[in-house]
Amino acid sequence: MSAQSIYKSPGGEKTIMGLYDSTLAHWPVPYETLNIPTRPGKTFVITSGNKSAPPLILIHGAGSNSLIWAEDVIEYSRDYRVFAVDLLGEPGKSAPNRPAWDSLAYVEWLEDLYSALKINKAALIGVSQGGWTALKFAVHKPEHVEKIVLVSPGGIVPDKVTFVLKAIPLSMMGRWGIHHINRILLAGQTIANEVEEALTLMMANYKPRIGRLPIFTDTELQHLKMPILLLMGAQDALRDAEKISARLNKQLAHLLTIIIPNGGHALLNTTRHILPFLKE
Repeated sequence: MSAQSIYKSPGGEKTIMGLYDSTLAHWPVPYETLNIPTRPGKTFVITSGNKSAPPLILIHGAGSNSLIWAEDVIEYSRDYRVFAVDLLGEPGKSAPNRPAWDSLAYVEWLEDLYSALKINKAALIGVSQGGWTALKFAVHKPEHVEKIVLVSPGGIVPDKVTFVLKAIPLSMMGRWGIHHINRILLAGQTIANEVEEALTLMMANYKPRIGRLPIFTDTELQHLKMPILLLMGAQDALRDAEKISARLNKQLAHLLTIIIPNGGHALLNTTRHILPFLKE
């Protein structure tokens, strides 16, 4: 384990990688994995679906990895060539590098992935920080983006300070505190015990990135002419769904907004909302 490790200990890294490998071994559809060199760092990609189908790129959020798509990929891979991408610097199999958010590094990152995967234009689904990443790319390379799905995205309005004030002390209280952070993020939603255990293992063994995602300017958002779906939970403890929806509605010509009444920041069972949008 190098000095720049994003994990709390060598054992913690081993635990997370073991979880990754065991889950990937039971990936519910046929798949291949790729390790793609990019300017900001090596990137791990799980590919599924018919190679001749339209491309769909999935980008998870902070503190997680592509395993979050393990159920959704069943439906997505029926109609799309799916590329589940591990973000850099998060607890997945991509490089631990954490490029500056206020640079073009994430644009270059996706540009290199497109080139290696021989993609000209694709639909993007981004969760939280993954949503910010998809938007960053679309602002600078709109010609390469067919549609965007933003799930609880960052970078539209400032995050709620109240969540940070709750999460910091809870993160110091071991597994009990991590369990309560998960409950705050999930709001009224329920998840299987094994899924919550996986979330707890990752949060307990990984060092989250500290800082705030840059807020997109009005001018940047106005560059986005492609159809965009905003999917949020009304009970999101980290981001204000109504404020995000209001701001995007002012700047975007082709925005569809779905706010789930009992949904939190970590939304579950989203394919029923997303697939109709992608296919229309």
